[in-house]
Amino acid sequence: MQDFLSQLYQQFLETSLLEWLATISGFICVFLAAKQNIWNWPISIISVSLYLYIFYQAKLYGDSTLQIYFLGTAVYGWYYWNRRAHSEEKPITSFNSKQLGLTIAIILLIAGILGYFLDHKTDSDVPYIDGFCTATSLVAQFLMTRKVLQNWLLWVFVDLCYIPLYIHKDLILTAILYIAFTIIAWDGYRDWRKSYLNFQ
Repeated sequence: MQDFLSQLYQQFLETSLLEWLATISGFICVFLAAKQNIWNWPISIISVSLYLYIFYQAKLYGDSTLQIYFLGTAVYGWYYWNRRAHSEEKPITSFNSKQLGLTIAIILLIAGILGYFLDHKTDSDVPYIDGFCTATSLVAQFLMTRKVLQNWLLWVFVDLCYIPLYIHKDLILTAILYIAFTIIAWDGYRDWRKSYLNFQ
């Protein structure tokens, strides 16, 4: 255990400036999203651009591709949240059990396709884990842009899944960031739920 902690500490000391910048901007982005602050989207553009490079270098090809998707959803989310702020629509919506079941089925389908592709077309050593985390993140991010309450529950789940994956890839600072993301996502769910119930 002491050797493991020593190794983690050494990797933490060797963390690149690029990963520091990606981590800090990522933390600010998720914190602002949980608070329903529209500035989360432009900061997200900075963070995902940095992580696109970092994950590609770590051979996390699913996560690397995911950053391109995040870039697109950041632009869309920025537009959609701004438009919704000036409309009469409810600020937050919620899924029923049927919609939630369909969402899970979509995640599993995408995860299977991505995992198979990464397993057969790349040199990834974690193709199905990478594919599953990527699929869950794809869906959670889209639900966030549409201000669907359950996006935060998906984020809590997938953030917990990412922590051991990033430790495995020696991305210690990013693993620590995802511990913080898990906490913020849970707080985000509670805050959004209160806002949702206030409009019922």
